[in-house]
Amino acid sequence: MARPRKVSDEEVFAATHRAMSRLGPSELTLAEVAGEAGVTAGALVQRFGSKRQLLLALTERASASPEGYLDALQQQHRSPLATLRAYAQCMAGLAASPVVLARNLAYLQIDLADADFRRHLAAQARATRNGFRRLLDEAKAAGELIDDADPAALARTVETALSGSLMTWAFYQEGPASRWLTDDLEAVLAPWLGRVAARRGTKARRRT
Repeated sequence: MARPRKVSDEEVFAATHRAMSRLGPSELTLAEVAGEAGVTAGALVQRFGSKRQLLLALTERASASPEGYLDALQQQHRSPLATLRAYAQCMAGLAASPVVLARNLAYLQIDLADADFRRHLAAQARATRNGFRRLLDEAKAAGELIDDADPAALARTVETALSGSLMTWAFYQEGPASRWLTDDLEAVLAPWLGRVAARRGTKARRRT
């Protein structure tokens, strides 16, 4: 008899993400995740206890890594503001279509309604905003932002603009979400850009 396949938590979390990308909360089951991971549902029950506990572990992991994600993204881009623009494009993936956005909002509803999930969501949001501020501090130091820019205030505005942009795109659905988020981010940044950064932003919009 073949021995049961062993998988790491990281592999289980990756399989969970894949399952969540095609299934809403009511459709997602441990059996579906197990199928993605190549293990039995019983193995997941033994490790995590329940679907809720698996999703909670996944949310806790995500709350510990948002700045690490920004660091990895920054290694692929030439400047702090280019990294911020790339993050907006990644965020637009949450609204690859109206159906995809509705599915992601259904999971967000769980995060908001359950205190244990919301605690991790809030930690993730704070860490992401801190990451935005770091990028904006670096952008100011590099001359991408004018001297009057306040990176702390601007980080909060960028956070609000990107989250709100996803929702307003859902209302209007005019063009791709990636364009919608790009336009809103550029509107927030425009008053604070130095001349070189403004030229870079124009080129980036043309490529989007």
